[in-house]
Amino acid sequence: MDPKILSVEKIWDEGTHNAFTDLVRYAGKWWCTFREAADHGWSIGTVRVICSEDGQAWASAAVLAEDEVDLRDPKLAVMPDGRLMLVMGGALYEGTEYRTRSPRIAFSPDGCEWTAPAKVLAEDHWLWRVTWQGEVAYSVSKLGEGHFPRRGFLYKSVDGLAWEWICEFFLPNETWTASETTLRFMPDDTMVALVRPDWIGTSKPPYTEWAWTQIGERMGGPNFIRWSDGTLWASARGRHPGGESATVLARMTETSYEPVLWLPSGGDCSYAGMVEHEGVLWMSYYSSHEGKTSIYLAQIAV
Repeated sequence: MDPKILSVEKIWDEGTHNAFTDLVRYAGKWWCTFREAADHGWSIGTVRVICSEDGQAWASAAVLAEDEVDLRDPKLAVMPDGRLMLVMGGALYEGTEYRTRSPRIAFSPDGCEWTAPAKVLAEDHWLWRVTWQGEVAYSVSKLGEGHFPRRGFLYKSVDGLAWEWICEFFLPNETWTASETTLRFMPDDTMVALVRPDWIGTSKPPYTEWAWTQIGERMGGPNFIRWSDGTLWASARGRHPGGESATVLARMTETSYEPVLWLPSGGDCSYAGMVEHEGVLWMSYYSSHEGKTSIYLAQIAV
């Protein structure tokens, strides 16, 4: 069966530029996070968390900020002890020029009260998304800006604050493009990595040796989930068949990525959160196709 959009609603547009989303189901409610700033680029951003009982009516639950720091790309995770965790990038600028960055981590017992963002790892690292497997958190830090060589480093942690290096991602043919990465686990503990701009990697424990497939599709803000039937569904910023930028839903395997659905979106867009709930894919994303860059929530039958 081809996926079918059941509904799409704009759920937030109160910031000047609302972007880079994530979504979780926690304590019987929906929680969506994103960055609010003046624009996509080098402006000081704050992280907002909004909450909904039913996915229809949304209210602000928290805003995280740090003086003169651009908090970017927030991602939510439910920890083994029941707390919520936020991972963010924290960038520093001199005027409009990028200077440096490092990851930030915050914790909450209820989604509303959050610890101050804590800096982890060294300067120029960026833990982009955290995935918990049992009692251990895994994340890939990306290094490198713009057209400079980009490197990916796999880390693990048991508390979200102290991170232990596992390996570096060495892509085939001396390719140095590793960037935003989402990690998930298969039932046999195989780790699967979906890596911007166009890679899927797989590895068995202890996750130090990797096999790589270049997928032939360019992605921005990649995310994917393993469905209850074992299939993989992915989302990223890609291209509509007509060539325009769009938020894409793709069928995925450990070696393939096939766009099959293009959500109402365009321009500056994508960076989706994905949750399976009662047999339906709930997906947050952002888009500027209606003018103002805003946050949307889709329900999709897959």
